[in-house]
Amino acid sequence: MLTFFADTFLTMYNYNRQRKQVFITNTIMTLIAATAIAGVAGTGLGGLIGALFKKDSNRTVSLLLSFAGGVMLSVVCFDLISEAIETNVGIFIVIAAIALGVLVTFLLNYLIDRKTNPEVPHIDVNHPKTADDLDELIHSDHLDMHHARKDNKLSLMVAGVVMACAIALHNVPEGMTIGASYAINGGVLGNSALILAVLIGLHNIPEGMAVSVPLIGGGMNRAKAVIITALSGAPTIIGALLGYVIGDMSTLGLALSLGFASGAMLYVVFGEIIPQAILMYQSKLPAFSVIVGMFVGLIIIYI
Repeated sequence: MLTFFADTFLTMYNYNRQRKQVFITNTIMTLIAATAIAGVAGTGLGGLIGALFKKDSNRTVSLLLSFAGGVMLSVVCFDLISEAIETNVGIFIVIAAIALGVLVTFLLNYLIDRKTNPEVPHIDVNHPKTADDLDELIHSDHLDMHHARKDNKLSLMVAGVVMACAIALHNVPEGMTIGASYAINGGVLGNSALILAVLIGLHNIPEGMAVSVPLIGGGMNRAKAVIITALSGAPTIIGALLGYVIGDMSTLGLALSLGFASGAMLYVVFGEIIPQAILMYQSKLPAFSVIVGMFVGLIIIYI
């Protein structure tokens, strides 16, 4: 009799463990698939457009970026930060996590800009203190300059690494917002995570265009340039996994993940996307586009 109960217990234990392992595997694979579409496919599509047309419209890119920034603001402020507060770890911990996300993203951007800006001739004392073109934001203009000067392979490689770091710096926090939002729903791809993935994918299209055009202009094969451009969106997946794993650890981990990702995204939106969108298309329309984006974000969250 004891043997029977022991065998039954072991069978049930193994069955439950296998189910848990399958659930975790499916959860991770779904998260990777969603962020791969947002990061790799979105950037790759932009790279393909850049390879085919080799041009973009500042007006279209500006309005697209500002609209995506508005939706991100709504999702971050009215969903992610609200969820972080509702973990009840304390408002000051949430504020500290948000502030840390802002500070880390700012400092990393500052270090990259300080290294590259003096090497780009048109960035002088009269230049705006933020990027006025998408090429500047991801530092593809820096790589393009090295191609134009026909510098040695080491210089080109360093410029390529810098550009990859600049792209990763934007994509990792974007991915973290998806992962943290995913953790809120217990490993289920909820509306906020899904919408964030779609929006980040749209936001990555003009970014992909900015990557592929200078690569092709420097003599790279179009197919290779599109592949490299698509792979530059891979850090989104890393960010999503970080956001989910940290958020799934504990209530405190969830609050820290949500707060840090929210802070990083707030800096990206207010410190880069919106100023750049206004500089690219100097009119009132980018501001209205942000507001419309925020309304759409509210509809997404509450309907």
